[in-house]
Amino acid sequence: MTGVIMDIINTVTASQLRTDLPEFKAGDTVRVHARVIEGEKERIQIFEGVCIRRRGSGVHETFTVHKVSNGIGVERTFPVHSPRIAKLEKTLENLEKRLASLESPINTIAVK
Repeated sequence: MTGVIMDIINTVTASQLRTDLPEFKAGDTVRVHARVIEGEKERIQIFEGVCIRRRGSGVHETFTVHKVSNGIGVERTFPVHSPRIAKLEKTLENLEKRLASLESPINTIAVK
């Protein structure tokens, strides 16, 4: 019985899933163009940082982006399939892995 209900829920929510977003995962640097409504005006606010978390599935999937602004770390969580996200760009792929590979030769040279 539970499987039938889940199939119905997945069928109903399938039309609400976005397919225009690029594939990204934790560690990637992303630029999120978020729609912000202030009173009657609407504007686009760009939030760029490292994706540190991606959780959930289906309509409830979210991702968290971390950036440092004026020396203060800021984290913001966005729903993946939200209409408030105007655009999502992946700028760098897996920053943590890139930094780890860059630091290895530097540490090796410094030790010798």
